[in-house]
Amino acid sequence: MIPNPLPRIVSQAEWQTALGAHRAREKAATRVRDALAAERRRLPMVKIEKDYRFEGESGPARLADLFEGRRQLIVYHVMFGPTWRQGCVGCSMSVDNIGHLSHLHARDVSMALVSRAPLAKLAAYKKRMGWTVPWYSSFDSDFNFDFGATVGEDEKSSVSVFLRDVDGGGDNVYRTYATSGRGDEMLGTAWSYLDLVPFGRQETWEDSPQGWPQTPPYDWWQRHDEYDDKPALTSTGA
Repeated sequence: MIPNPLPRIVSQAEWQTALGAHRAREKAATRVRDALAAERRRLPMVKIEKDYRFEGESGPARLADLFEGRRQLIVYHVMFGPTWRQGCVGCSMSVDNIGHLSHLHARDVSMALVSRAPLAKLAAYKKRMGWTVPWYSSFDSDFNFDFGATVGEDEKSSVSVFLRDVDGGGDNVYRTYATSGRGDEMLGTAWSYLDLVPFGRQETWEDSPQGWPQTPPYDWWQRHDEYDDKPALTSTGA
């Protein structure tokens, strides 16, 4: 092992040149991520046929209830098996980095955690960790198994995205996207989560299908205590 390994020391001019070259590659990667998000917004979706039931802090809930009246839902499948004493350390790090949910709510997105452990265990761990994200137990349903969050005896961390058809009465729910493994390790900011949902950030610069709800960038940004509960979104499309 090299003792006390440190980056190479150079002059200010050489550092600026190296930084400029690296920043150019970073910008290129950002454009690639934008293109992937645009492609993600055009993915097909699959209808959820099962009537999944959960236990939440307010009592029994169906999948449509997890939307809390909004159109889009992000579910973080937290690894917490029925016999476990505490949640997965990696999942806990991820949930620690979820920001204030008002920024997602402002874009018609709800977020929930789902695990197989009984609700009492989830509630105790949630209190210990100081989390505020709604957390539901799927102990008595096939939800975890059907969505790949439990495989045999193993728990898997993953993220699922759902869309609710409000024009159809609100009970029709569709799965639009899913990721796992390193696919969820870069999540944490409102922007990173909004890039996963069907309508995206809903800003006019985005490459989205015609008719998608959009507003000018920055106009919707607020301090978290300044948002209305469910601000109306307008569409610039035909």
